[in-house]
Amino acid sequence: MGTAEEISYRTPSGIEVRRVYGPGPSGSTARPLSREPAGSFPFTRGIHRTMYRGRLWTMRQYAGFGTADETNRRFRYLLSHGQTGLSTAFDLPTQMGLDADDPLAAGEVGRVGVHIGTLEDMERLFEGIPLGEVSTSLTINATAPVLLAFYLAAAKRRGVAPESIRGTLQNDILKEFIARGTQIYPPGPSLRLAVDVIEYASGRLPNFYPISLSGYHIREAGSDAVQEVAFTFADAEVVVGEALRRGLAVDAFAPKLAFFFGCHNDLLEEIAKFRAARRLYARLMRERFGARDPRSQALRFHVQTCGSTLTSRQPLNNVIRVAYQALAAVLGGCQSLHTNSFDEALALPSEEAARLALRTQQILALETGVPDTADPVGGAYAVEALTDELESRAEGLLDRIRREGGMLRWIETGRVHKEIQESAYRAQMEVEAGRRKVVGVNCHQSAPRGRGRRVLRLPKGIEARQVKALARFRRVRDGRRSARALGALQEAARGTDNTFPLILDAVESGSTLGEVCGALRAVFGSFGRAEAMGAR
Repeated sequence: MGTAEEISYRTPSGIEVRRVYGPGPSGSTARPLSREPAGSFPFTRGIHRTMYRGRLWTMRQYAGFGTADETNRRFRYLLSHGQTGLSTAFDLPTQMGLDADDPLAAGEVGRVGVHIGTLEDMERLFEGIPLGEVSTSLTINATAPVLLAFYLAAAKRRGVAPESIRGTLQNDILKEFIARGTQIYPPGPSLRLAVDVIEYASGRLPNFYPISLSGYHIREAGSDAVQEVAFTFADAEVVVGEALRRGLAVDAFAPKLAFFFGCHNDLLEEIAKFRAARRLYARLMRERFGARDPRSQALRFHVQTCGSTLTSRQPLNNVIRVAYQALAAVLGGCQSLHTNSFDEALALPSEEAARLALRTQQILALETGVPDTADPVGGAYAVEALTDELESRAEGLLDRIRREGGMLRWIETGRVHKEIQESAYRAQMEVEAGRRKVVGVNCHQSAPRGRGRRVLRLPKGIEARQVKALARFRRVRDGRRSARALGALQEAARGTDNTFPLILDAVESGSTLGEVCGALRAVFGSFGRAEAMGAR
């Protein structure tokens, strides 16, 4: 075994870590240390001048299971314990545009998220929750336009104006083709629907983010930190380019582009990743797309601690992993944060585990002093050097994607999947060889004691109750009105008009999720529908 001087230390992204960083030749950074204040281009040190002194990050815990009523109870529970934003998990049938009585939905209704198939379901999901005050994230992609339509229609019935709606729609369909597989339509129509929502929201929903471009799922699929940033921004280039081709001015919609990243365990690399991403994005928007509004150049992002880092062995260790990942996200300047529950490697989060995950954020916010200073690690030689290196590597990979036809071409040829698979394989081999330590898995193991930990068990009969409610909904609605609205939607889909107003009319007319998606599928065709049901 080599000495400490001989061993090569590298981050999970393969960046060599020096023994010491400093101003001398052996440890100097590639450029001067970041001197611009937070809130100034290129936003390396944060997008707001006062950062968390002005406003803490949104504590947005991800939740959803079973029926709308059961998830509503979990939402209320989390809000009563100090959560400041909602994040909704939907089940696979909802993600795939399937009603509860569709044969392909059998066995999946309510299992990994809440099932929302009708406007009535959406109303029950947010019963008693002030939609004009609470910021809500709808974590949904292929069916994002339909779920947003349900949400806006539910708010309208309560008298809440669209201008008051706050929150985020994930709506990032490209990462489904890359990392998850819950796409419904081919890439072209899928992208059209996503940009239809952006176009509709521009000027109509001033407090709502109509897309959250997601690197999180790319990271969960096995990418490293460099790939996470580069692939996410390559997706963003496709979306921004399509919006510009629609005739939208970049500064009219770019301030409402949001992003979603994961966070792994290498503390300094993750902090540097967020800082590098802000700097790279600011230059991308100003130099490539001509954005002049500083809000268009500022990278706003949500962070979720990564589920792939959690272990089923010694699950209480996950509490510590999540705390360190949350610290990295806040030191990196996130705008909102979800902290995973320690039992998520075993089952859906229990109330106890979900509360502890929320308390992790609250202790970080209120007891550590970390939020009191904008970019408190700025100027640290190691962090600045890693920021430079991550930016350089991500920009180099992004340039290579452009030279080879852009992200759509990389998706079509499978190149992006190959890159992620190779990264995931290398990481797994490092764990199996013991070069990458995972406490409780390949080191510091201990034999399990006694009975297993109690986990959340979903009640029986969820699917049957949902199917029964759907049948009742169809009996009492105006079927003719729904059919007319679906016909109008299909006509718009055959042309070039924005489809979202027709989707909104369809759900207000009593159409179900499956019916709306079926009408669009009849025009656009489908893409990997059955195979994608195995994704999560």
